[in-house]
Amino acid sequence: MTHSRPCIAVPLGDPAGIGPELVAKLLADRQAIEGADVVVVGDPWLWQEGQRVAGTSLTLPEIASWEQVRGQAGPVLLPLDTIRPEEVEFGRVDAACGASVLKVLAHCLDAAQAGRIDAICFAPLNKLAMKRGGLRHEDELHFFAEYLQVPGEVCEFNTLGSLWTSRISSHVPLSEAASYVTPERILNATRLIHDALVAAGVTQPRIAVAAINPHAGEGGTCGREEIDVIAPAVEACIAAGYSAQGPFPADTLFRRARDGEFDAVVTMYHDQGQIALKLLGFERGVTVQGGLPIPITTPAHGTAFDIVGQGKASVEAMRHAFAIACRMGAHHALNRSA
Repeated sequence: MTHSRPCIAVPLGDPAGIGPELVAKLLADRQAIEGADVVVVGDPWLWQEGQRVAGTSLTLPEIASWEQVRGQAGPVLLPLDTIRPEEVEFGRVDAACGASVLKVLAHCLDAAQAGRIDAICFAPLNKLAMKRGGLRHEDELHFFAEYLQVPGEVCEFNTLGSLWTSRISSHVPLSEAASYVTPERILNATRLIHDALVAAGVTQPRIAVAAINPHAGEGGTCGREEIDVIAPAVEACIAAGYSAQGPFPADTLFRRARDGEFDAVVTMYHDQGQIALKLLGFERGVTVQGGLPIPITTPAHGTAFDIVGQGKASVEAMRHAFAIACRMGAHHALNRSA
């Protein structure tokens, strides 16, 4: 069955963070959500708390099951009972909040597997709270991958406007990062971000591959990873049909990418790309969970415990995350129905 509009699930995020406020602000912007069927997923009291903080007053009809999410006149709420108000201390890491998040996400993943939704755009989570609440993985991406039984590699992408980044390692100690620099990981990160960009509407993504050493190794005098591993991997990417270039010194590469020379940068470790993108636009960054069978996006910033309840959290990144989820969700729905 072909659906004219993607259906996007929007979990409220960590109950102690700014997520409920962001969802309330997002849904108050009717223009931002008009291109999708939207279902907010979580505890009704938490949705109302988000509205109170945001200063909004939107009535969401409650639905009883995922079968009712499509074709509604506006956003709806799928109520879940995961945490009580007295269990939440706003602005604090708590196992109960982490467990609540995991329950809501699992519910959304079940809907994705059943074909009831086309994408998930979740409000910010707190990894420590999730780990205290039962998360056994290094991050939510690997939780998603195991839950959805993804057989291959996955990769977290970060985006800022039209610039995307992927990385060959993520939440690992920096002392271990160099051991992740392998041709297979570079090729995989390139493939995943190429496919994600195509799904987001970029027909021929231009991909730059970063070096890991200062000045791209200075011809081998400051490290040989560029010569022995990264350059051959770039050639393999080109042979596989990807428009890849590199390796380029990271300290100048992001200036070129910012100016529009590339659509994506494959980085060698977490902070190599994160620092650049967050400096360029912290409040606009989006994280896309790559390599999964359904698009999943979220703001790149965290739960901002320091400003919870003050009503001043910026919704800009959440709005961008939702827009990407809509584009990728429409592509996902089209491919599923083909």
